[in-house]
Amino acid sequence: MTDQDQVFDALDRRLVQALMVDGRAAFSRIAAVLGTTDQTVIRRYRRLRGAGLLRVLGLPEGERVGLYESRLRIQCVPGAAVAIAEALARRPDTGWVKIFSGGTEVGCLVSSRTREDHEALLLRKLPRTQQVTGVTAQTMLHEYTGSSNRWAGRDGLAPEQIEALQPALAGEAGDGDGEGVVRLDAADDAMLAVLARDGRAGYPELAKAAGRSESTVRRRIEYLRGSGALSFDVEVHSAHLGFGMEAGISATVAPSELAAVGRALAEHPQVPFVAAVTGAANLVATVLCRDQRDLYRYMTEGIGRLTAVHRLEVLPVLRQVKRAGLLSDGNRLFDAPA
Repeated sequence: MTDQDQVFDALDRRLVQALMVDGRAAFSRIAAVLGTTDQTVIRRYRRLRGAGLLRVLGLPEGERVGLYESRLRIQCVPGAAVAIAEALARRPDTGWVKIFSGGTEVGCLVSSRTREDHEALLLRKLPRTQQVTGVTAQTMLHEYTGSSNRWAGRDGLAPEQIEALQPALAGEAGDGDGEGVVRLDAADDAMLAVLARDGRAGYPELAKAAGRSESTVRRRIEYLRGSGALSFDVEVHSAHLGFGMEAGISATVAPSELAAVGRALAEHPQVPFVAAVTGAANLVATVLCRDQRDLYRYMTEGIGRLTAVHRLEVLPVLRQVKRAGLLSDGNRLFDAPA
């Protein structure tokens, strides 16, 4: 069986969801919740990660650490989408890059350290690209999805299992300076660079990178997580969980109903991400379905039942070029460890 054909079994999917709840949970704790042995969990994780099928990443939360973020929709001339997407994917300030069905639109997330860098890309670099015919930028206002309700396919964890995996964190969201921003120093940046490659990197490796003691690094990670400045995500290709179709959703919702619709979508098992954004379409989401028929059922029986949604645009993803800062070949995550 090739990587492309492989579908995770029930234990693989439960392991993925456990890591979505807490990407740094001890294997012994995951094993206890899943009702299996430490050795089985470790072996499964190493097999999936070693094959380039799964990766845990520690990523800074843009708003909490002062990054300037925008979701971009870039229209381009026919035949130019691949080149534009690949050029965007090579930039260190792009978090994900997708080519939508039809091949003339590219979507990406841009996170810039300074307003000047952000404006340079939006106002000068992209508009001056001859093959780009239009750019729409949206600012994320509020995300409704969280680690506890991330999808993992069939055979998901029970609520009590999810609760048992929730991390106990120091600090509270809202900590930081008076502007609500957590300031990162050079040691934090060095530590985050390691976590961006491997969210489960050990404390000795993190301490060496940061030039701090292991106890200091442990406390700092707990603080950053507790203050909402650092989160751990799981990169796994949806096809391996039985989902053969991914689509981007843009919806226009009455402002008075926006929060209710966002929370409702976050409870749908097909939706790993939903957020309120600026613009005419004030709600965006990612939808994962098994096939086109499954997507149709979700449009009519899932989101279609939410009467506050006045306008809906569905954009099937033709190709995922970059995922959470990592280049992708469509089935594997690049640079899988040996």
